[in-house]
Amino acid sequence: QVKLVESGGGLAQSGGSLRLSCAASGFAFSTYAMSWFRQAPGRRFEWVSAIDSDGSDTKYRDSVKGRFTISRDNAKNTVYLQMNDLGPEDTALYRCGRSREPLLAPGYSAYDYNYWGQGTQVTVSS
Repeated sequence: QVKLVESGGGLAQSGGSLRLSCAASGFAFSTYAMSWFRQAPGRRFEWVSAIDSDGSDTKYRDSVKGRFTISRDNAKNTVYLQMNDLGPEDTALYRCGRSREPLLAPGYSAYDYNYWGQGTQVTVSS
């Protein structure tokens, strides 16, 4: 069955960095777009970044452009989110998602993804 397991979260200071990982299993990873979303207490579930199946197309929400980098290693069935210059506004539970169908372009909506990991918590202190 499809399984997504995030790791790499933790506590960081403002201006610091973290690298999140999402290990996938149970499906043909190299054929699916993947995404990262986040949710902070009291805030909506929001899209952060997405990547297509071969890593050639990446997208970011405006607030993380230039600070976050999404990548994937299809040989390791893993997608990453490198987060630099973190700020308190980045504090959230980060979850990775798998696209509904193979070979789709990376989407911006949670409805574009139908499998999710449990998430990894990122907390940034000021």
